[in-house]
Amino acid sequence: MEWMSWTLPTALFFSGIAIILIGMTAWQIVSPSIERRGFIPLETTRGDRLFIGLLSSAFIHLAFVALTNADLAVATALCVIWMVILMRWG
Repeated sequence: MEWMSWTLPTALFFSGIAIILIGMTAWQIVSPSIERRGFIPLETTRGDRLFIGLLSSAFIHLAFVALTNADLAVATALCVIWMVILMRWG
């Protein structure tokens, strides 16, 4: 694994994504999701909303890096709030 610089933030990021995927898989097995329509103009399942949330969170972080000098912790906090809103009402 010498090809990648495994820093603590990198390891925490990939561990977090793995934990989210394991949790969503277990949730799907216990309680299969149904498609529903929220504020997103599509019928989506929990997995769809997770994918949309992770993708949009990446764009939020990229925008913070490109447009501000703010700490990335601010972008991460916004992304957590965004994911909660998206998963609940999206």
